[in-house]
Amino acid sequence: DIEIFASEDREGLCRALAQSPSSVPTPIQYDPASTSLALVEALGERGQPRPCPIRAAKAVKNATEIAALRAAHVADGKAVTAFLRWFEQADKTQLTELDLADKLADCRAAVPGYAGPSFATISGAGPNGSLPHYRVSQASNRRLREGDFVVLDSGGQYPGATTDVTRTLRVGQVSAERRAHFTLVLKGMIALTLQQFPVGTTGHQLDVLARAALWNAGLNYPHGTGHGVGAGLSVHEAPPNLSPKNLSARAQTAPGDWALKPGMVFSNEPGYYHPGAYGIRCENLMLVVEQAPGWLRLETLTKVPFDESLVVWELLTRAEADWLRAYQAQVL
Repeated sequence: DIEIFASEDREGLCRALAQSPSSVPTPIQYDPASTSLALVEALGERGQPRPCPIRAAKAVKNATEIAALRAAHVADGKAVTAFLRWFEQADKTQLTELDLADKLADCRAAVPGYAGPSFATISGAGPNGSLPHYRVSQASNRRLREGDFVVLDSGGQYPGATTDVTRTLRVGQVSAERRAHFTLVLKGMIALTLQQFPVGTTGHQLDVLARAALWNAGLNYPHGTGHGVGAGLSVHEAPPNLSPKNLSARAQTAPGDWALKPGMVFSNEPGYYHPGAYGIRCENLMLVVEQAPGWLRLETLTKVPFDESLVVWELLTRAEADWLRAYQAQVL
């Protein structure tokens, strides 16, 4: 009945479909990762969980999308680096969180093809930065203070490409403890970046790589390590997901449905949040590429420098230090 499909009553639609007469009752498939419990119950015995094939196909970028992503990250990197240059020269203690977000938006607006932010910028200074999902407002807007860390998480939409990058900024001199914690977070991001892995690996299996350095120091962070990113679409796009939660099990699907595949893009963003004091996050976007038959590796798409004055180089392994120097040179 065509009128059923025109209805906004989704539960009614599911019940009608489930009760529709059929000599051989056919299953009605639903995506267990995104379908509400109310709709699943309305489908009753006719409901059959199955990952959405459209979502899985969309997550694997084609050659045209990958080319657009690489080009957009270079352009976006220039905009963010221009912002970092401005910030380095500014009288920082005269600035607020909203000042930083507004200036970064102006730098991106100068990029040809820029279509707008991919999400509301997270600009958290001092104790506000210790809230991983903080959103600055006029009411919460904080002036920067000497010794602050600022977590600046932002992104842009470009033709065929979405960006998402986080850098931790310093206001003047910061304590040795904060530099050490920053380095542990950076070590986690680099460890994941350098890891090759076999075909069939899920994000759940890789999540611990970004946490190991922090765990060894008795520290952790309360969010996932990474999420899938669209191509000029959503900044959060399943199925790529790096998290302590085993999403393949939660969705009652085979692990292969959530395996990382060449062409997928996801964020690599470990952090540390000292309650009521400061936050740290380092984030790059990664592209899954083939390393060798049966093996995959990660290509870094983001082109934004790190503040080397925050790095305690003695805490880095030779491989980590080599990667950081090579990355900084590539960005330059």
